[in-house]
Amino acid sequence: MPVTDFLERNAEKYPDDIALVELNPDENDKRRTTWKEYELIQPSRFEPYRREITWRVFNEKANRFANMLINRGVKKGDKVAILMYNCLEWLPIYFGVLKSGAIAVPFNFRYDAEEILYCAELAQVDVIVFGPAFIGRIETNAERLIKGRLLIYAGDTCPDFAESYLELVADCSSQKPDVKITEDDFGAIYFSSGTTGFPKAILHKHQSLTQAAQMEQIHHGTNRDDTFLCIPPLYHTGAKFHWMGSLVAGSKAVLLKGTKPETIFSAVSNEHCTIVWLLVPWVQDILDALDNGALKLSDYKLKQWRLMHIGAQPVPPSLIKRWREYFPDHAYDTNYGLSESTGPGCVHLGVENIHKVGAIGIPGYGWECKIVDKDGCEVVRGNVGELCVKGPGVMTCYYNDEKATTEAIKDGWLYTGDMAMQDEDGFYFLVDRKKDIIVSGGENIYPVQIEDFLRRFDKIKDAAVIGLPDRRLGEKTAAIIEIKDGVNCTKEEVDTFCLELPRYKRPKEIIFDDIPRNATGKIEKTKLRKIYGADCLVAKENMS
Repeated sequence: MPVTDFLERNAEKYPDDIALVELNPDENDKRRTTWKEYELIQPSRFEPYRREITWRVFNEKANRFANMLINRGVKKGDKVAILMYNCLEWLPIYFGVLKSGAIAVPFNFRYDAEEILYCAELAQVDVIVFGPAFIGRIETNAERLIKGRLLIYAGDTCPDFAESYLELVADCSSQKPDVKITEDDFGAIYFSSGTTGFPKAILHKHQSLTQAAQMEQIHHGTNRDDTFLCIPPLYHTGAKFHWMGSLVAGSKAVLLKGTKPETIFSAVSNEHCTIVWLLVPWVQDILDALDNGALKLSDYKLKQWRLMHIGAQPVPPSLIKRWREYFPDHAYDTNYGLSESTGPGCVHLGVENIHKVGAIGIPGYGWECKIVDKDGCEVVRGNVGELCVKGPGVMTCYYNDEKATTEAIKDGWLYTGDMAMQDEDGFYFLVDRKKDIIVSGGENIYPVQIEDFLRRFDKIKDAAVIGLPDRRLGEKTAAIIEIKDGVNCTKEEVDTFCLELPRYKRPKEIIFDDIPRNATGKIEKTKLRKIYGADCLVAKENMS
């Protein structure tokens, strides 16, 4: 079945139940007068920065957008890009694309003008839907983007080079379009994170989307009484498919703009959120705010919060230990995945396996895993190799890139590029990215292990370890360290702390600086390698 069937079902069974809430603490009363099509919602329910839609309205919005696309000549298999920040319009537009039979192509909202053009051409996009924040970036290449494409502006004052979403959908039918969609039809193109260069276009069938949605609901036991708090960007498979657990369950979700600890806690408290997906930096900020008293649990209603889960990057066990000191009754989970496997969950820790914190888990619902050596042979349990996964969510291909597809998919197995090991109990542990392994003096060094160790130091907020050229060793380890606010730390203190590490794992360079992360929380090591070339290694001692 296509994933759109869940939306149709919810609109029929729960028409007047709230499906989505948008919270934007930084907005003001002007939000009440924008996006007038939402006047169907009771104005009395609004707060200055709060909007909501029911399952019926959600489905009607998706149908109108689908019918508009069809009226404008969009055919089954055409591609519609979405370039917007998280908002109430995002998911109805996404599902409208799917209902039209077209392929949804979410764009990273951090793309600059050239990256937008590159991805539009790579994926052979036919339509681009964009929000107010992206007028300038679209306008930069408007002449090239407009050739053979429809540009749709999702906002109140439409620029001259685009057509207005509001005007286009105003007179369109809210009935389900007459388009037959099956799980074998293509549904979406997602882009790799681009941390290693220009992103690749990842093509998925509807089967992948449906399986990911069902898997999320099963993994976290999402039910009708749950409320999911979604903070990360919806263009990313992680946020999208964690939300789809709510779609399958027919339960409410909250789209929150803002990552400050008090903003998150206010949303959990006011909206009675029960499931919250956080990234490691946000968890660190919350714990630091609790530690220093800036955030007080007694100021919020949090008893209903039952599950906190993290993804997108390795999770330091020390972080979860700290979290459970404040929230001993919380279930905890982590999920591993990549856009090539339709996002999170192909490896899944499971709430019942809290004793295995540090592992990424066991094969997720419907998935298989194995670890192989450089020749593709399975390694002995306990040895490090490349993690491979196989299941119904593996991508069809890298769009228009046969060579990269052949390298990534072999006999149905997706080679992830992540190095991992499996313990005696069958749990998988992520060691590092294959490309990030440091070979120093003939020894393989896995940065994630050192990063996890460094984050145990109570003065360190975050850490990233990279390899830099060394005449004698080939490569040497450099640790970029972000210390906690208001704390003083010296290189000597870090060196002393690292004496617990084997000598070959100890960082040879200590650099105090901020750690750059992308929108999904991953450390941007390509950027760090560019910043800290061999000639730029200067330790900034006694930095506060």
